[in-house]
Amino acid sequence: MERLRLMGAAEIQARLKVGRQRAYTIVSRRDFPAPYQVLAMGSVWLETDVEAWIAEHRPHLDDPDEP
Repeated sequence: MERLRLMGAAEIQARLKVGRQRAYTIVSRRDFPAPYQVLAMGSVWLETDVEAWIAEHRPHLDDPDEP
């Protein structure tokens, strides 16, 4: 069974190489994937959904392993 890979706001911030406020602005956009779950500590997203959004909207960041 494959484990779900989730991303919180901090991981999205790091992945997009933006500050905290900009990350919150981006995840609030209507075209950003809906959170997989909303927890008391904050929302979490499926990594596959976030990566698909990045591929479409931020193609210059399409390689997650690039520094």
